[in-house]
Amino acid sequence: MSKPAAPLKGRAARLARLMPSSGPSTAARTPFVLLVVLLLGGGLITLLLLNSALNEGSFRLSELKRDTTELTDEQQALQRDVDSRSQPDALEKRARELGMVPGGSPAFLNPDGTVRGKPTEATAPPPSPSPSPTPSPSASPDPDAPAAGPSAFGASAGASGSPSPSVSATTPDPAAAPAAENSPPPTSPGR
Repeated sequence: MSKPAAPLKGRAARLARLMPSSGPSTAARTPFVLLVVLLLGGGLITLLLLNSALNEGSFRLSELKRDTTELTDEQQALQRDVDSRSQPDALEKRARELGMVPGGSPAFLNPDGTVRGKPTEATAPPPSPSPSPTPSPSASPDPDAPAAGPSAFGASAGASGSPSPSVSATTPDPAAAPAAENSPPPTSPGR
């Protein structure tokens, strides 16, 4: 038979009171331990989900930055193409390819309804081996009418022989400036 345990004295008795017994107190701690484990597991899973969402957003952001860079490069290339085709020499060459000729001398309407200048029909110049830089102002048929520049193009005469209206990008000469100030400016193609 076993000997009954002797009661503990002093320090050993105090330690024995602090030590949990294997009875009902162990069963009371089990829900608390499970709650702590569930909270830690849920926190870890939430942290992983947050991290993956941030990484996905980061990948999407870098993809959008790359697309923006490509589209910016394409836009700049298209702008360079538009700028090169908008040069006066390129416009003149394209107009000649379409059969257009430089416009004649334009006429201006004053606010009182009178016509200033004498319009002339646009005619094709004789073909020359090299293009002339600019016509001289003294070659203008009417001293009151402004001279047409090399890039001022209008449509050529129609089948009936009547002149078609032409658009000129020139301004009146300084001597005619006071009379032309009240008249609306001539329209010109372009920007």
